[in-house]
Parts: sequence; structure tokens; C-alpha cells
Amino acid sequence: MKHTVSTLRQQQLNGDKICMLTVYDYSTAKLMDQTGVEVLLVGDSLGNTILGYPDTLSVTMEDMIHHSAAVARGAQDALVLTDMPFMSYQTSVYDAVVNAGRLVKEGRAEAVKLEGGRDFCPHIEAIVRAQIPVCAHLGLTPQSVNALGGYKVQGKDEATGLRLVEDALAVEAAGAFMLVLECVPSDLAAFVTKQLSIPTIGIGAGPGTDGQVLVYQDMLALYGGKSPKFAKVFADAGAALQSGVHAYIDETKSGAFPGAAHGFAIDPEILQAIRDKINL
Repeated sequence: MKHTVSTLRQQQLNGDKICMLTVYDYSTAKLMDQTGVEVLLVGDSLGNTILGYPDTLSVTMEDMIHHSAAVARGAQDALVLTDMPFMSYQTSVYDAVVNAGRLVKEGRAEAVKLEGGRDFCPHIEAIVRAQIPVCAHLGLTPQSVNALGGYKVQGKDEATGLRLVEDALAVEAAGAFMLVLECVPSDLAAFVTKQLSIPTIGIGAGPGTDGQVLVYQDMLALYGGKSPKFAKVFADAGAALQSGVHAYIDETKSGAFPGAAHGFAIDPEILQAIRDKINL
């Protein structure tokens, strides 16, 4: 079944948790799509996980378009949701619509995600008017890491908690079809979820949201660094990868690989004819 903004809404109404994972390439997207995951997020987290940046701020529109198009080619059923990178929408409402359109036209995204609350409601409204679904993102917004003073849990005091709730209501009113809540206290995230009619997706926001999202390198232990507190390792694919590479190195150096089964034959008479001509 093809997942869309409509099927996600129905899933929420049915009480069926929505599963979202980040992905950045064709082959991984194809494998993930076959598992039944409903949403594939082409996150600007590719800056950290794929490009090796210390944050997401250096990620460009060209980066996002390139990776989004690759994921879209591998996804048959999952909805492809693509992040709008830093400064692709903050500069103006016009830029927001143009760049969202590029992600759809060139990156084959089926929806876009942007960070920020009521300050970006005009941007959300304009993109939605252009018939592009928008997912909002509140709480810890990585593109604001410098303004936030680091990667910290958001909404822990009355003022910031109240602002988060008000921002959530505002982005819903602006037309967002879904909301990501990142690094928000669990009870606050559950409260926000109950105030909204649109689905909420949590990452470090507890079990009370309508679904969850993780960076797939974290949940498969592929990142090679310390995983965040909210991430759980579901399979140690990193260890399996290294084990396979070690085995390849060992067999190559010992001569065990490649064997006869990994090569191609030639007619002995043809080979002899070649030898005879070389030795003339």
C-alpha cells in the first residue's frame, strides 16, 4: 500500500503508531521500503551521517535534492519526506516556496519538513497553498543549535514549554499535516499530541506521540560514535560490517578469495592459441 498524508492521518485515527526512519540513498531506501516502514525521511542529518559535518548547517539544497531523488527511486510504498536545509526557507516566504518546489520537482519528495514554530507559519501556509504537504518540527531544532546553545532538551520550564504548545497549535493552524517533536519531555510531548488533530512523531519525546523516528545509523550502530540517549540499537550492523570486511581482508591476503566459483572460464584451446601467438 502506498503511504500518503491521508493514510498517515487514518493510521493516527486508528491508533496505529507511525514508523519513520531517516535514509539517504537508493539501496538502503529499497531495503527499508520492503520492511513496511511508512515514512522515509531524507534528513539534513545526512550532514552528520553521510558528509561528516559536525552539524547540519552546511547542508545545501543541492545535497538534499541529490539524496532525495536517490531515495525516491528506491521507495515504492513509503512516503518520501525531505528536510528543507538551513537557509533554504528562513530568508523569505518566496524562497521557502521555491525551494520546497525544487525538492518536489527535482528531488521527487512527496512532502517537505521545516524547523520552527509560529515565526514560520507564513512559510508553511504558502508552501501548503502551493499544494506541497509540510511537516513541522519543534523542540530541539538542530538548525538552531547555535541559538539554542547546544543540543539540549527543550520545553523543560514553564515559559519554553508553553511556547512549544502554542507553536504546535500555530503550525497545525498554518496547515502542517504532521509534527516532529525532538528532545521534548515525555509528558509534555504527550500533552501536545492530545491538543492536536494532526499526527505527532517523536524522537527523544517519549511514547505518547503518534509515532517515532530514528536516524538509521543510530538504530543499526552504523554511525561509529556514541548514540544519543533516545536512540536504541536494534541490530549491530556496524559490527557485522566490520566483521565482513575483516574476513574479506584475511581471505584476500591468504589467497582463499577469489576461488574458482568467483571467476570465469575460457576454452583451453582459445587460451593456447593466444599463448602461441604471443610466443611467436
